[in-house]
Amino acid sequence: MAITVNSPESERSALSAALYDPKVRGAFYQALTIIILVAVAVFVIHNTARNLSELNRSFGFGFLEGRAGFNLGQALIPYSSDSTNAMALVVGVLNTLLISAVGIVAATIVGFVIGIGRLSHNWLIAKLSQAYVEIFRNIPPLLVIFFWYSGVLVLLPQARDAVHLPFSSYLSNRGLAFPSPIFGAGMWAVGTALLVAIVAVFFVARWAHKRQAATGQQFHTIWVSIAILIGLPLLVFLLTGMPLSFDYPVAGKFNLTGGTVIGPEFLALLLALSLYTASYIAEIVRAGIRGVPKGQSEAAGALGLRASAINRLIVLPQAMRIIIPPLTSQYLNLIKNSSLAIAIGYADLVAVGGVILNQSGRAVEVVIIWMVIYLALSIVTSLFMNWFNAKMALVER
Repeated sequence: MAITVNSPESERSALSAALYDPKVRGAFYQALTIIILVAVAVFVIHNTARNLSELNRSFGFGFLEGRAGFNLGQALIPYSSDSTNAMALVVGVLNTLLISAVGIVAATIVGFVIGIGRLSHNWLIAKLSQAYVEIFRNIPPLLVIFFWYSGVLVLLPQARDAVHLPFSSYLSNRGLAFPSPIFGAGMWAVGTALLVAIVAVFFVARWAHKRQAATGQQFHTIWVSIAILIGLPLLVFLLTGMPLSFDYPVAGKFNLTGGTVIGPEFLALLLALSLYTASYIAEIVRAGIRGVPKGQSEAAGALGLRASAINRLIVLPQAMRIIIPPLTSQYLNLIKNSSLAIAIGYADLVAVGGVILNQSGRAVEVVIIWMVIYLALSIVTSLFMNWFNAKMALVER
């Protein structure tokens, strides 16, 4: 039987080959990164535990079950000063979600309008859009919030002299008051009809897409979709006896009673975040449209398509593949910038957590709660936008 002996030269050559192997080097650097991160985490946890021990403080989240003892200016769920700290944080999270969701929708609409306006052939529209972008992009968001809150909304008339708006609404320095709906017993049927209409519109659009792919004939689903979305719920609403009434705000000598009031803090934060973020979205939209080759539009025009059809069917679908990835970053920035609400007293997550921190002294626990919640919101937003981006991506054949 032959015995093979590995020489030192062969062992060194094998080791050298392994070191220059990209897979081996990649695994080594990843393992090294994990070890470093774990070491940093252990150091931070150990250092925090030692500091808490020196201050004779324990670590735990039992304070969340304690009585809050403070009221909040805006609460989407039943809340009072006798509620727990956990319930107060839930109110703060819901307020953060509300301002983030409404702000994202408003910023997207304004950003697309301004972005398209910058590409307008009308000199005045293009220059006004450019001025809007340059102004808001070069002002810190906190100053924009102060401008709307202290420079605009606070200077509005008092409640007794509120500005009367259409649809029985009033605008004053205490916010915007408008009629609040009161749902009757049969309103659930109207909601069900609306869900059925949404599903029907989805299947109609899917059928129209398959029909166009098979025959080349277009089926304009816009008016059909509007008719289904409005007609079916309206029909059910009439058949159920119109189970909807309104509580209208009434202007008194010193205050407004009835209806629903949106506080000036929410209005100022919404206007500031949406208009500030829209300036960045506008540039993203402009860059995305510019990224579509002009030959696409020229070829579509040569086929006889109208300008509206070219933009809707040719330019925007291709531009969206460029727009969506940076758009995700702006949505995340808006969510995180909502924490600036503490500057004007809006009861968001940071503001509520700050009050609990001052009362309980649980700084580490409250900061951990902030980090976990904002991290969860950012991850959920990123996952949704990544899914949407994958849906809009070109499918290679």
